[in-house]
Order: sequence, then structure tokens, then C-alpha cells
Amino acid sequence: MSDATLAMLLAERAIYRNLVAVARAMDARDWEALGELCAPEVTADLGTGELRGVEAIVNLLRSFLDACGPTQHLLGNVLIEVQGDRASSRAYVSDMHLGSGVTEGQTFSTLGDYHDEWRLVDGCWRLQHRCKYNRGHVGSFAVLGPGPEHWRP
Repeated sequence: MSDATLAMLLAERAIYRNLVAVARAMDARDWEALGELCAPEVTADLGTGELRGVEAIVNLLRSFLDACGPTQHLLGNVLIEVQGDRASSRAYVSDMHLGSGVTEGQTFSTLGDYHDEWRLVDGCWRLQHRCKYNRGHVGSFAVLGPGPEHWRP
């Protein structure tokens, strides 16, 4: 195996691990860990418009997840393309949200597709941009928190 092939395989593995770590950080509500997985100038569109910076992304996620019970973001059919110090990944996501408090016993789930861009920063692969394409959902939006101001499902 050539050095270039080995380097590409190691990059793919590191990106895959960070892709999973982002999902686990959301489920654990570990916002610090999520921030450490992002490039300093990270951007995202998670279905509510363009977000810039870790703080904006975390604030959006918290607006939905802080009032929610346990969640689980499962990833599959992952494709990763590495080109030097940049990479892209595509991953299906199936997420489950359980209600809490007045919504206990209710659920909300989506089927989506994460389209991510990654950048090598100080030897570590960091999330540069995420776009989530929602393909469908089932359950009650009431399980989620209110979302950002002026947002409507």
C-alpha cells in the first residue's frame, strides 16, 4: 500500500470518527465537545437558515433539544471523499427524539441526509460546513423545544 493510500484511509477513518462524535455530542448535550469538533469558522444550514459559528449552531440545537428528552442520531451509508486538507462526507441520519414532561410518551423522528465539508486544522479533521436535508418526519413537533425565534415547522 502506498503512503498516499494509507494517508487517505487514515483521513477517512478520522473523519468518520468525528462524524460519529458530532452525533454523540448532540445526544449527550455536550456542547463543548461539539465545539471542539468544528473548525473556527464553521457554518451550517440545519433547515432553519444559514448559521455562522459554533455559538450560533449550539444555540439553534439547544433551542430544540434542551426541552426534549433523550435523543439518538444514527448514521448510515456514509461516503467520504478526501482531497488534500479538505474532504466531504454524506451520511444518512435517522434521529429519534423522546418527549419529556408534558410530552412524555410522544416521539419525533426524522429521516435526513447530512452533507458535510471537513477541513484539516492543526492535524485534526474539523467540521467546516453542515447541511441537513430532511427527507421526512413522523411524530409530534411538540416533543422538541420551541426552536429559534420566528421558526415554524
